[in-house]
Amino acid sequence: MKAVGVVVEYNPFHHGHAYHVESAKKATGANVVIAAMSGNFLQRGEPAMVSKWTRTEMALKGGIDIVFELPYSFAVQKADTFAVGAVSLLAEAGCDSICFGSESGNINTFYQTYHFLSRNQEAYNHNIKHFIDKGYSYPKASSMAFQAIAPANDLIDLSLPNNILGFQYVKAAEARKYPVKMVTIARKNANYHDEHFTSASIASATSIRKALFSNDSTLAGIQSYVPIDTFEGLQRYQEDYGDFHDWNMYWSYLRFNLLQLSSTELKEIYEVEEGIENRLFSLALKCETFPQFMKALKTKRYTWTRLQRMLTHILTHSTKSEMTADSHITYLRLLGMTETGRNYLNQLKKTCQIPIISKRSSFTNQQIQTDTKAARIYAMGLPEKYRQKAIELEFNQKPIYLQNHSSEQKNKAI
Repeated sequence: MKAVGVVVEYNPFHHGHAYHVESAKKATGANVVIAAMSGNFLQRGEPAMVSKWTRTEMALKGGIDIVFELPYSFAVQKADTFAVGAVSLLAEAGCDSICFGSESGNINTFYQTYHFLSRNQEAYNHNIKHFIDKGYSYPKASSMAFQAIAPANDLIDLSLPNNILGFQYVKAAEARKYPVKMVTIARKNANYHDEHFTSASIASATSIRKALFSNDSTLAGIQSYVPIDTFEGLQRYQEDYGDFHDWNMYWSYLRFNLLQLSSTELKEIYEVEEGIENRLFSLALKCETFPQFMKALKTKRYTWTRLQRMLTHILTHSTKSEMTADSHITYLRLLGMTETGRNYLNQLKKTCQIPIISKRSSFTNQQIQTDTKAARIYAMGLPEKYRQKAIELEFNQKPIYLQNHSSEQKNKAI
């Protein structure tokens, strides 16, 4: 069986994601699609709006055959570390290829950019330092450093979010010599950061979440932008757990941590650097809401995303030593599979070099303990009467099994 890998968050799964899944199969000739999916906290440093189990079910109904959880220590990370974790997971899962969406849509330009930067690494690094010293954030400094040395054409635009991630996927695969073919498809209609609906049926996950969390919006307002299975999954989650997750749910816990941890303890938390611990404490004293706190905390040097990741690590008390303990994936945590996926897994088990975990209690190490801690804290954001049920899912929930959709069901989902 031939497998293609995709790196996803599905927050939530929408029509653009369904297009990506189908395009990945067509572009590679694969008959199995494997997703490396972030758990309950995401790369941009925010809680997923619904749990990893609900998002897994959406994924399986949307055309994915196997969902493995990308561990927290790679999922809530800057682009290069996130990519290393995702690509290594999909390589361990036996993927022949990895397909990602990009603004470019041309894989050759990604390889050309990788080789160009490999040849000009010293000048690139020098320029990054130059722009950081001028007070720019690392992502902005990296983009400006690239623009300063790049020729006018034949390379990708590294100021665009999906191009940046795609470049890091290619870099991770090339640097580690993984035997996977990288494939990209152009994003359709909506851009990653779009905050408003720009077409009748394709929208970014960002715009869908913004619509859901606005004061006057209901689920009906997003119905045309997501498959029916996603819509029904969101309805069930709201009924079962009372609400969708966002940062406001966790503000009281974050504020408590910021006020009770000493400066020395805060400095041990991953991504807390450059004396920002003192600013975190002083702002936590006077800010009453999470949006107010973020607005006061944001500076030119720190991107919103970097700050949110830092705060996620403070919320989960993820230390520098804990987050850097492993430079590679140490297990494959199975969240769900279709019938096709189960057949593939039966083959993979004979050759896979790391454990495939379908029962949480059967395996433990630092990486998975961090995942479990994050899952418990994620549950604490829910209204009190739902928390215990959500906490117990981490150990009690078996991998979701979905018998393959019929053609009629697949068309309905897409």
